[in-house]
Amino acid sequence: MKARDLTDLALRNLREALFRNALTTLGVAVGVASLVAMLSLGVGLQELASKRLSQSGLFDTILVSPKNSFRGGGRPQREEQQPGKPVRVLDEDARKEIEKLPNVIEVYPQIRFFTEVRFNNKPFATVVAGMPESSKNSGSFDGMKGHFFSSPAADEGILQIEFAKELSENTDSLIGQELVLRYAERQALQANGASSADHTAESSGGFSVVPKELRLKIIGVVETEPAAGYGGYGNARLLIPLETAATLRAAQVNDLRDIVRDSAANKTTYASLSVRAKSPSQVETVEASIKNLGFNAFSLLDASKSLRTFFSVFDSLLGIFGALALAVATLGIVNTLVMSILERRREIGVLKALGAADSDVQRLFFVEAGVMGLLGGILGVTFGWLLGRAVTYGTNVYLHRQNLNSIELSSVPWWLVVAALGFAVLVSLVAGLYPASRAAKLNPVDALRYE
Repeated sequence: MKARDLTDLALRNLREALFRNALTTLGVAVGVASLVAMLSLGVGLQELASKRLSQSGLFDTILVSPKNSFRGGGRPQREEQQPGKPVRVLDEDARKEIEKLPNVIEVYPQIRFFTEVRFNNKPFATVVAGMPESSKNSGSFDGMKGHFFSSPAADEGILQIEFAKELSENTDSLIGQELVLRYAERQALQANGASSADHTAESSGGFSVVPKELRLKIIGVVETEPAAGYGGYGNARLLIPLETAATLRAAQVNDLRDIVRDSAANKTTYASLSVRAKSPSQVETVEASIKNLGFNAFSLLDASKSLRTFFSVFDSLLGIFGALALAVATLGIVNTLVMSILERRREIGVLKALGAADSDVQRLFFVEAGVMGLLGGILGVTFGWLLGRAVTYGTNVYLHRQNLNSIELSSVPWWLVVAALGFAVLVSLVAGLYPASRAAKLNPVDALRYE
């Protein structure tokens, strides 16, 4: 039997039992829609997480610290050094050296200190952190009230929402107002032991601590904590430009370490540095180069691998649950084709009497099953995409009511469309195996006598 005649005959048979075949096709569509909708949510969540983490700079950032660091109880933790190679200090010279490494685009210090601010003549304890200009594109400031710093060295501040609520119940009214930042400035002592400033200072091993004040204009309120828990910004409630923070020379925890090491008072040292590579693929190479310079280096590559593993398992589970709905649809195809055999026994007998081979009868039922699978797959992909868009829309409506930013919750890539269509056709053909085999085995004499 020619392929064209076989196709025309299969389509005619599908049209004759249109309502029943339409219901079977709709069952396949529901199964495919469930599969596509669930997988689209898994893919969308994975893309959302990857996008946010990539924008935050966590995947291309390396945290650098000295090899000697203080641990619990103030006891120094020492690592083995190569013979004749002294422990390196993480100072300005080291920062410039790291900045010259290949594939490094940015090196900035972690400036973060505990201090006090005054607002409306009331004191508030807080943690201040210096933010580099590149953090503007991290995604953490999307949807913030107000705006980002006008310049890298502006006397401006951005409040974390919880701290803003402590200052005023109406957080919007804070934007444009001023607060006073009170901090302790580290100043080098002159040769005679006096501070380089005219203020009364407390001498501490080569430098003095002088109380200072700085007026900051509040320009924004941010909901999230930028890079919380990594890179030194965790728990920071007042954010200022990094260059402004650097000029303050505010006393930090690592100053105690400098005292123990008898570091030069006029030499700036850092507790840690953040190094940004050109791309995540260059992180391992840059990390190895930093370690060769004599510093500790840490990145989040291992954590990102674990994240990819989690989403792979998550997508697999969603796919299994979606496939169950499609498996139920296969029973509908089997039932429809078996009923078609009973109704078309006489037709099958006529075909065999006219010379149709068993393989021709099998192909006829395979074509019918494949057409139902293909049409069900197309409808299922469409329904699944619409369902994903509906879930995204409903989620964003809820987020808008909570004054949160919109997100893209579902995603249907091209490979998911192709895989869903192919899977629907494959499952339909498998479901047609038994009916096709049964139809091919019919005795033409018995089939012609069937009423």
